[in-house]
Amino acid sequence: MREVRWERMFPDELEAAFAACPLVWFSYGLCEPHGPQNTLGLDALKAHAIACRAARAHGGIVAPPDYWHIHEIAGYASWAHQNVGEVPRSWLTAMPPWQHFKNVCYQIRAADALGFHAAVLITGHYGPNWQDLKTLLDLIQPHVGLRLYGLPDFEANQPGFDGGGKGTGDHAGKVETSLLWAVEPDCVDYSRIPGPDFPGPHFAMGSNARESNRLTGERMVADEVRWLGDKAADLLAAFDAATPETRLLTFAQVEALWETVVRPRLGEFRTMQQHWDGRVPPPEDSVWRRNWTVPVV
Repeated sequence: MREVRWERMFPDELEAAFAACPLVWFSYGLCEPHGPQNTLGLDALKAHAIACRAARAHGGIVAPPDYWHIHEIAGYASWAHQNVGEVPRSWLTAMPPWQHFKNVCYQIRAADALGFHAAVLITGHYGPNWQDLKTLLDLIQPHVGLRLYGLPDFEANQPGFDGGGKGTGDHAGKVETSLLWAVEPDCVDYSRIPGPDFPGPHFAMGSNARESNRLTGERMVADEVRWLGDKAADLLAAFDAATPETRLLTFAQVEALWETVVRPRLGEFRTMQQHWDGRVPPPEDSVWRRNWTVPVV
């Protein structure tokens, strides 16, 4: 199997892959409760594996996955109180929105400085962070040469689990469990799913997890890989048409971009809103209350 993972490639392999297709794939997620049947790294495992399959099918180089993502704050904390519960340890690899998105800026700088023509950024973690990722890339695009596109993996999951005709996602339910089962079978143990007579929450397991199916997961992965290949081709064509002159080369340029372009708009990001989707704050005595408040950044 052809290697596409940046960190596992030799210099001559990287140069050959770049010459053939100057496209980089980024993948994001975190370690987060995903029911007793899935390993904690589902989000990034799923996104990274799909990116690798897309790169093998369509070209490009897959950057190392980023396992640190947005959680414990605002609506995420409210969601966790309801769906994870007051567990002694959640095993989250969480960080606040402003840190995650600044890290993304530096990752884009690395790709732009290397001369990539396009980048696809896939998040396997849901909630409103994927909307903010799109906003961030819209803000950055005029200041970089490579063409950018960000999405949650479910945007590419068409026609979805049951062929309904639109992108489909869930949290540790039939869709995510099936996808992980397809790409990382050692990371799913269906026998760990509690029976229907045992009330939850079960470490944020989706209510329809019992409907998971590895073969359906394989079909969804193939759908996503096909969709991502079309998007990557569009981005590469847009680069050739734009003949961009702008490059984000230095750390100082990233800091200036953050301070003058991104940070003034950060308060508008959905993950920075105290309430989203009508969620109420966790109770005062909840372990999820401590990081619920969004500070002024």
